[in-house]
Amino acid sequence: MTSTEATAAGSSSSGIWNLPNILTMLRIVLVPFFVWFLVADAPGLRSESGPWRWAAVAAFAVAIYTDKLDGDIARSRGLVTDFGKIADPIADKLLIGSALVMLSVLNELPWWITLVILVREWGITALRFFVIRYGVIPASRGGKLKTVVQTAAIFLYLLPLSAIAPWLVWVALAVMLVAVLITVWTGVEYVIEAMKVRAQGLLRRAGELPADGHQKSENHKPEAQEG
Repeated sequence: MTSTEATAAGSSSSGIWNLPNILTMLRIVLVPFFVWFLVADAPGLRSESGPWRWAAVAAFAVAIYTDKLDGDIARSRGLVTDFGKIADPIADKLLIGSALVMLSVLNELPWWITLVILVREWGITALRFFVIRYGVIPASRGGKLKTVVQTAAIFLYLLPLSAIAPWLVWVALAVMLVAVLITVWTGVEYVIEAMKVRAQGLLRRAGELPADGHQKSENHKPEAQEG
């Protein structure tokens, strides 16, 4: 059996209840606990940087680790499933989104940063669904870099930096601003890629572009290229 066949067999036979999917579900379950830890540490929405804050930091760290772990296991053991493809990005957005919103609610992160990142994340998700009839927008290296920098910035913000070393707050802000720049930049890239995918999909429907995505060499009628 080839590696491709093994992957397909693993994907079809494992169903929902495999280790990567369980880790993904664990990450979703951790989100409300993470939020509760932050709220418990901030009576009156004023953070006390106490043990509950450190519990929130630990919950976020565990959730982020499961994100990497479930992907590595799924790919290495051929356990990639349709459920995982849907649930994994949802879990990521729930975790990142809840962290950003809570940090803004606690007045530790400017709301405009949270809004920019959330609009980009959910906007690109909606865009993917919109163009899926024409094709799939592939993940980019920039998108992966964006996730790493966002995670690092949020982790720094979650740490009670003012109690450890006040100057580290400025480091956290600098990393977050870099995350915002990468987030916007990759968002523009995805919009451009979505336009290309849609254009190629329309050409394929018109019979002007074969399934491999390479345009035919014959002359095309102008109306076939429109849309």
